[in-house]
Amino acid sequence: MSQTQRPLAIVTGASSGIGLELAKQCAEGGYDLLIVADEAAIESAASALRQHGAEVEAVQADLSTIEGVDTLLAAVRGRPVEALLANAGRGLGHAFLDQPFDEVRKIIDTNITGTIYLVQKVGQEMRERNAGKILITGSIAGFAPGSFQAVYNASKAFLNSFSWAIRNELKETKVTVTCLMPGATETEFFDRADMLDTKVGQAKKDDPAMVAKTGYDAMIRGDGDIVAGFKNKIMAAVSNVMPAAVSAQLHRGMSKPADE
Repeated sequence: MSQTQRPLAIVTGASSGIGLELAKQCAEGGYDLLIVADEAAIESAASALRQHGAEVEAVQADLSTIEGVDTLLAAVRGRPVEALLANAGRGLGHAFLDQPFDEVRKIIDTNITGTIYLVQKVGQEMRERNAGKILITGSIAGFAPGSFQAVYNASKAFLNSFSWAIRNELKETKVTVTCLMPGATETEFFDRADMLDTKVGQAKKDDPAMVAKTGYDAMIRGDGDIVAGFKNKIMAAVSNVMPAAVSAQLHRGMSKPADE
């Protein structure tokens, strides 16, 4: 199938979890795919996604670096990007003062720096064409001070705010920006963040396929934001009126490791 027959979507963090499910939604929705992750599993994800009828190119790159984002952008080869699903992100458990700073920096560089650099580069091209859709994966974690996830929650608060700001800046164009705000989801996140011994790590979580469909549908509609899951909608509403000290204490109960 010729590449020109289908619009192109970029999906980051697409080797597993919500990112892989977002890529499936795009493939089934008629997009060809450029997918990226910082692990070799992105190649097996590409093979699986081709079964949905899309042309898929996989890039293994570290999106916490400018060089990694540039590697992804080079793979676009000048083709118009109709949808950017900026989903790549990292988490880290334990108390902030006990976290190795290189791991802290990796969260900031992945969740914030690499994400906004990619959004700026692709968004400029979309604005020039006056067409395109951007989906940014924020989180309901961004509504609460994240005791024992302090930097992660703060990074998601940044993305939630950033999404609405650039959506407003683009309001006179046909480029839309949507923020997907999941709650705890059944992915590799909690293992990678060393949070399996926490209450939230051991609790029942949302299905990533449900989360992805919720986000994809909102992106297609051009919604400003969407919280995935009824329980999470309630949590988000409560967090908006709860005093920060109370919210931080509740988060502590969910995220404090068993040995701390």
